[in-house]
Amino acid sequence: MTSSKRTRIPRTEAQEIILNAAEELFYQEGIHAVSVDAVVERAGINKMSVYRQFASKADLILAYMSRKQQAFWTEWTTSVTKHPDQPREQLIQFFHDLAVKASCTDFRGCCFINVAVEFPDTSHPVRELVTAHQKRVHDTFLELSTALGAPHPHELAYTLRLLMEGTYADSQTYGTNSAAIQMLPVIVEKLIDSAVAP
Repeated sequence: MTSSKRTRIPRTEAQEIILNAAEELFYQEGIHAVSVDAVVERAGINKMSVYRQFASKADLILAYMSRKQQAFWTEWTTSVTKHPDQPREQLIQFFHDLAVKASCTDFRGCCFINVAVEFPDTSHPVRELVTAHQKRVHDTFLELSTALGAPHPHELAYTLRLLMEGTYADSQTYGTNSAAIQMLPVIVEKLIDSAVAP
C-alpha cells in the first residue's frame, strides 16, 4: 500500500522557499496587498508549512525586512570595500552603485520607505525595525562625513541621506531611466568636495 504522506521539506529549506516568495510579492506589490494565501501559492507549498515556520504574517514580514536589511548592508560593504580607508571614494562608489541599482527596470524603490508608508504606527515592530535601520544608515553617513574632515558632518550626513531617499523616490516618479539618477555620482562628488572645501 502506497503511503499518502508527503515528504516534509527540511525547516531551513522551507524557510528559504517561503521567504523568496514573500520577498518577490511584498516588494513588487506591497505588504498589505499580499495575503498569506498568495505567498503559499507563489511558494508552491501548503499553508501549514508557512505557519510551521512563521507563527503569523507579522512574523513573516519581520523576517522579510530582516533579510532586506542584511542585503542592504551586504551591498554597502561591497561598495565601500572597493576603496579601503578612503571615505570620499567610498561615498561616491556607494552612490554610483545606488544609481545602477535604481536604474534597473524591476526596481521598486526602497523597501524600508515603502514599508514605513504601509505601517504608520511608529510603535509597530515592523516600523521599529525600519526606524532602527534608517538610524544606522544615518550614523554610517555621519561616520564617513566625520572621517572626511567636513566642518559640518551632521549637515553633510543629512544631505547624503536625503539624496539617497530622493533617488528611491525619483526612480518611482520619473522612471528608472531618470536623468537625475544618472547624474547622482557627479552630484555627490560635487557635494562632498564643497562640504570639505576650506
